Amino acid sequence: MGAFLWEFCFYGLWWICVLANGFFLYRLCRPFVEFRKGRLWQALLLLTLAGSSGMVIWVGDPNLLYTLPVYILLFLLSTKGDWTGRLAVCIIFFCLEMSVCALLDTYVVVPDSYRLYDLLVRLLRTAIFGILWLVLRRRFPEEQVHLSRRLWQVVLGLAAMPLCALVAVVLLTFQKYESAAVNTLAINQGLVVLPFVLLTSIVLLSAVLILANHERLERASQLAGLREVYYQGLQQQERQVRTLRHDLRNHLTVILGLLKGRDTQGAISYLEQMADSPALQGSKRFCDNEAANVVLSAKAEVMEQEGITADFAVSLPKELSVTDTDLAALLGNALDNAIEGVQNAATKKIILRCRVDKGLLMLRLENPVGGEVNPDLSTTKKDRASHGFGLPSMREIARRYHGTLEAGVEDGQFILIVCLMV
Repeated sequence: MGAFLWEFCFYGLWWICVLANGFFLYRLCRPFVEFRKGRLWQALLLLTLAGSSGMVIWVGDPNLLYTLPVYILLFLLSTKGDWTGRLAVCIIFFCLEMSVCALLDTYVVVPDSYRLYDLLVRLLRTAIFGILWLVLRRRFPEEQVHLSRRLWQVVLGLAAMPLCALVAVVLLTFQKYESAAVNTLAINQGLVVLPFVLLTSIVLLSAVLILANHERLERASQLAGLREVYYQGLQQQERQVRTLRHDLRNHLTVILGLLKGRDTQGAISYLEQMADSPALQGSKRFCDNEAANVVLSAKAEVMEQEGITADFAVSLPKELSVTDTDLAALLGNALDNAIEGVQNAATKKIILRCRVDKGLLMLRLENPVGGEVNPDLSTTKKDRASHGFGLPSMREIARRYHGTLEAGVEDGQFILIVCLMV
C-alpha cells in the first residue's frame, strides 16, 4: 500500500509540474502571438508547450531533433497572423524551453536515486518557467504585440543564432557515448552554450517588447498627427463654405450692379460662376453631429465625382464622448479605404451604417472588392510610407474606447465592423 501511494503521489506531482509548465509558457507566449479562435486551438498550444517542456533532453541526445518539427507544426497551427512573426516567436520559445530542459537534465545530479532526480528536475523546470513569467509579465503590454514584417524578419534572423547553438551543442555531440574525451568536451560546451541560449532567448523576448512599444508610440504619434491634419483640413473647408455664404450679400450687390448697368451677359456669367461654387450648393445633413457631417459630406462629394453610389444611414447625436478628431478619423479612414477598394469593382457602391444605441457606437461599412486584398489587410499602394495608416488608426481608436474592430472579405465584399463604448 505504501509503494502504491508513493507511485500515485509521484506521478500526480509529475503531471502537475508538466501542466504548470504549460500554463506558465502559455501565459508567456500570449502577448507575442494571436491564437486561433476556439478553445481547441488554445488547448492545443498549451498541451504543445506542456508536452515539450516534459521532454527529457540531454547533451548528445537526439530527442531535440524529433521534437523540433512537431513543435513548429503545432505552434503554427495553433496561432494565426504573419507567419514570419509566428515562426520567430516559436523558435525563441523552443530555444527557451529546450535550454532549460537540457541544462537541468544534464547537470542536475542526484546519486543512486533516479526517482528523486526526475522529481527534482521537474520541480526546477516549473520553478524556472514560473519565475520567468512573473518577471516578464510586468513588461507585457495591454494589447497584442505588433511589429512590422521587416522587424519580425530581423527577430527571426536573430532567433536562428540561439537555435543553431542549441542544435550544435545537443545534437552534434552524440559521439560522447563512444568516447570519454568527447563526453568531457560536450559537457563543457553545454555548460557554456546552454546558458547563452537561455539568456539570448530572454533578451530576444525583451527586445520584441521594446520594439513593439517603440512602434506603438511612433504609430500613435503619426496617427495623431494624421488625424489632426485631416480634421483641421475638413474644418478649414467648412469655414470657407461658411465664409462664402456670409459673402452672399456682396455677391448679390455685384449682380445687382451688373444688371443696373445693363450688363446682362456679365451678370449671367457671374451667376454661373456662383452656381458652380461648392459653397452655394450646400451640404447634406446626415445626422446631428457636426464633425460626422463634415466628413460624410466631403466623402459623399468625392464619391459622386468618381461615380460611386453612397448608401449612408447615420444616426449620431450632437454630443458624443468620442472626440471630433477621433470620429473624423474613424469615418474618414473607413470611407477612404472603401473608396480605394471599389475603384476596380464591377459595382461601385458603399454601404455605411452608423448609430449610437445603449452606450455603444456601432459602425458597419460594406463595399465590393475590386482588386487585390493582402491577407493582413495592409495597403496595396506602392508608397507604403505614406499610406496604410487607415486600419491601424481605426484599431488604435477602438482600443482607446474599449471597443472592437473586425474586418475581412466575405463573398467578394469587404466588411468592416467597429464598436466603441460611448
